[in-house]
Amino acid sequence: MAICLNTKSAYKDFHMLVNDYYFVDKSDIIGTINTRIKTKNRYICITKPRRFGKTSVLNMLGAYYCRAHDSKPLFDRLKVSRAETYTTHLNQYNVINLCLNEIPLDRSRYEDYIAQFNNAVINDIKEAYPTLQDKEFEKASDALAATDDEFIFIIDEWDYIFSHELYFEHHGDFLEFLRNLLKDKPYVALTYMTGVLPIKKYSTGSALNMFKEYTMLRDPLFDAYFGFTEEEVEMLCKKQTALTMDEIRDWYNGYQTRNGAQLYNPRSVVCALEDETCQSYWTRTGKMDEVLFFLKYNIDEVRDDVIEMVNDTSVRIDIKKEYSAGQEHPANKKDIYSAMIIYGLLSYCEGELRIPNKELMIEFENALEDDDFGYVAELVRNSSEVLDATLKQRSDIVSSYLHNIHNSELPILKYNDENSLSCVVTLAYLSARNKYRIEREEKSGKGFADFLFYPRRKNLPGIIIELKANDTPAAAIAQIKEKEYSEKLKKENVTTILLVGISYDTSKKEHQCIIEELL
Repeated sequence: MAICLNTKSAYKDFHMLVNDYYFVDKSDIIGTINTRIKTKNRYICITKPRRFGKTSVLNMLGAYYCRAHDSKPLFDRLKVSRAETYTTHLNQYNVINLCLNEIPLDRSRYEDYIAQFNNAVINDIKEAYPTLQDKEFEKASDALAATDDEFIFIIDEWDYIFSHELYFEHHGDFLEFLRNLLKDKPYVALTYMTGVLPIKKYSTGSALNMFKEYTMLRDPLFDAYFGFTEEEVEMLCKKQTALTMDEIRDWYNGYQTRNGAQLYNPRSVVCALEDETCQSYWTRTGKMDEVLFFLKYNIDEVRDDVIEMVNDTSVRIDIKKEYSAGQEHPANKKDIYSAMIIYGLLSYCEGELRIPNKELMIEFENALEDDDFGYVAELVRNSSEVLDATLKQRSDIVSSYLHNIHNSELPILKYNDENSLSCVVTLAYLSARNKYRIEREEKSGKGFADFLFYPRRKNLPGIIIELKANDTPAAAIAQIKEKEYSEKLKKENVTTILLVGISYDTSKKEHQCIIEELL
């Protein structure tokens, strides 16, 4: 039985995906890839974060190209059937599928790791080509060349030994293995390779320089095929009634195509619709301590940026160099951010860096509690005290707590405007997210409230916070009432609502706070 040549696994997996209730048709990508077959641009490497649909597209390509089965009935109902090249390439090729995340049981020897792929290709070729059964081949490339045939290579998780930090001393050998297998070989009709990390650029003559790469930082062609577009998510939302488009947008939006179109995390959207609830799905996959892992390398430079981004503010920075497979740990702020963009932890568009959505925001908020954040971690861990004081209407304690944060060693908190004041309030109430859904600058009544706290339990009051610089907390309270900011809370049947007015005098360096219950 073949292990990698013309297997039916890709067809079976894609057939199941097409039959899924929340299936999204991304088959238009096939028409674009068809133009690369048997050309100098036949080497494609697309790298995206986990759970962005890479394997789904890979299985689709395997099902479409492979000659071992008839997939016409499956693809006739998909978008690709309208492409001019649809029938030209449908089920016309020998396809070699390689998933490079298969590690020998003892994990100890690189030689055993690479031999399993090399031998699998050789054995499959011998089985498929009887005239070659009695020949001996040391390298897979020799066996493929002996067929005098053409193949499409579909390679998944190409970067596995890099991202999992395996076989360090053999990373160069591994790249040479792929080069020898693929580069300038007449038997290669197309190579489609995918993973999370881009290929490291050792030099212009590096081993895999034949690949055209498309990454999270640079993808002018394929970006819309990885992630769900706004239109696609709206289509899926109409197939159920439990969740609104606004709820899905709030949790899972946050990435963009080159043309500015919004992109959603596909796995999270589907899981939320299936479970009929919005929660964190993507951040449960893989090692999501990556957030903290990268921040620890340059905590002093990135800490203030993180606080701004947790406050839902973008950070302007010019990032050109990509973090790639085999690269040493990030050495500076730009390296850290580049890595986090590649892993999908931050979104980057037109020079602006931000936390993409609520899923990732929760992870960053949790990261702030780590001891490596020093005084910030202490503030965050003690932030339950300021919520408790608010609920007890102890405005003096709230004022004192805000004053302590302001006088911390964080340069960003030496503020003179309401935006910086909102950073302080975000830190002060960070632990409140466990009991409240907190929204910033949300439309309510006749304007936009600075902070709305929606209680997760019925016994808790709703909270409205309004901020004022060089004004009085009484003015903040008056604005809440005049603009009717309580309207949205009331619509969600919140019967008890606390109004919190906070002000900061930039000349006296003093905070003031008033808390009262809305009557």
